[in-house]
Amino acid sequence: MALAQRLDLRQAQTLVMTPQLQQAIKLLQLSNIELSDFVDREIEQNPLLERDSGPSDGGSDPVGDGAGGEAPGGLDGPGGMEANGLSIDGLNGRDDGPGLAPSDGRTRDTVEMTSSDTMASSSEAPLDTDFENVYGDDRFSDGSDGGSEVYGSYGERGGRSGFEDDDSNLEATLTSEKNLRDHLTEQLKIDLPDLGDQLIGLALIDMLDEAGWLVGFDAQALAEQLGCGADRVERVLAACQRFDPPGIFARSLKECLAIQLREKNRLDPAMATLLDNLELLAARNLPAIMKVCGVDAEDVADMVADIRKLNPKPALAFDHTPAQLVTPDILMRANPGGGWLIDLNPDTLPRVLVNHRYFARISDSAKSKADKEYLSERFQSANWLVKSLHQRATTILKVASEIIRQQDAFFIHGVSHLRPLILRDIAEAIGMHESTVSRVTTNKFMATPRGVFELKYFFTSAIQGADGQASHSAEAVRHRIKTMIDAEKPDDVLSDDKLVEILRAEGIDIARRTVAKYREAMKIPSSVQRRRAKMSRM
Repeated sequence: MALAQRLDLRQAQTLVMTPQLQQAIKLLQLSNIELSDFVDREIEQNPLLERDSGPSDGGSDPVGDGAGGEAPGGLDGPGGMEANGLSIDGLNGRDDGPGLAPSDGRTRDTVEMTSSDTMASSSEAPLDTDFENVYGDDRFSDGSDGGSEVYGSYGERGGRSGFEDDDSNLEATLTSEKNLRDHLTEQLKIDLPDLGDQLIGLALIDMLDEAGWLVGFDAQALAEQLGCGADRVERVLAACQRFDPPGIFARSLKECLAIQLREKNRLDPAMATLLDNLELLAARNLPAIMKVCGVDAEDVADMVADIRKLNPKPALAFDHTPAQLVTPDILMRANPGGGWLIDLNPDTLPRVLVNHRYFARISDSAKSKADKEYLSERFQSANWLVKSLHQRATTILKVASEIIRQQDAFFIHGVSHLRPLILRDIAEAIGMHESTVSRVTTNKFMATPRGVFELKYFFTSAIQGADGQASHSAEAVRHRIKTMIDAEKPDDVLSDDKLVEILRAEGIDIARRTVAKYREAMKIPSSVQRRRAKMSRM
């Protein structure tokens, strides 16, 4: 067959991911804090964007020329800006609808509720995503629970309350607690007056891990690094091991416990032998301990009691770093009239303004084609960001509302009533794709009356019921296993086979290996280890 060149015209349908669509998808999977950072970067690059700092006092001239000019960062007035607050009041079910002016008289529209004329001028193509048809009544009713309702909203109800004086700084009045390095350095200067020894001691302090141990310590390597003898390093280390807190600078668990026992004058030969056989203590093998140490049961009980009083991680006593709390993206609370109320967290939700007056003013002064194209592109980008933020907010509220509706029993009765749920269930209920639901539930946390949970927590696999009909949530089954183990008595420890038998009697068809997998995931020892541990405490 001969090869030839020719021109053909063909029609084909393809899915094109425009930059705007990619941005909308990216915003979906960001948490509110990550979104705030993204918005800050956009504000730096786009002169038509600025943050909404709250209601304007209307008192100052932002430009300073006395003519009432407008500029980025200026105060909004008639025909001024758009802001990203959705006009839905979750407390009373009121929806002001798109394009309506705020009740305070300002003409600043909500950023997501932009007028159709503005959006048509900023972008010719609609946003083709799963965000379609999300603009509805903010009241979501679940007919299956006899009238339980979920209200969703986000708006301008956030902000600080209480002290607003910028000059008063409560943190400036707080005293910082002494950290471990300062505590050890003070002792080093007193106990080791030689400057060379202090240099070695400081090097040892820098090598401590978070528990206060010298893991993988090599005296010869440190001596070569500091240009001294290994015996001098060992001598300084021995001196540092007498510092407070007891057990610091240990190279292993055995040495950490031995240092503390030596200070208490309890490091006798029997105790030293026990430290050499800590694996027997971990296994609660009391007969083997008595045989190895050559002591009776009463002495073993005393030795074990002494070890329990020790601190295997002495450095943690100086760990004053506050725990990093999770900032929820969604706030949920009970509705006094029944059902639940949900809001996006206003403290972390960024609010953006598009300054139309400034755009109109500088557009008139733009002469070159490049300037006009730049302003048009920036204006289109700003309006698209506004629309994307609006769609992100309404989509999150819609997904969260459906999760609450599906897991209503969990919020009322607890984890034992958590029902099996997968992404497809939510996607089919709200008419979106599973990938959209997956992005919405990624890195999003919801503050509920039962605590703060990641949205992914509510999606659990199903375990078949014994009757072949009902199914049970895997998380609820894990909770049931832990509850039974916590309630067991020393003389009646439940084996995995016994747990399977009890669960099947309760209508849960589960295999023994599944019970063992759940138990190990919760870091619960085997029945033999639990029996030994309970008997040792009697």
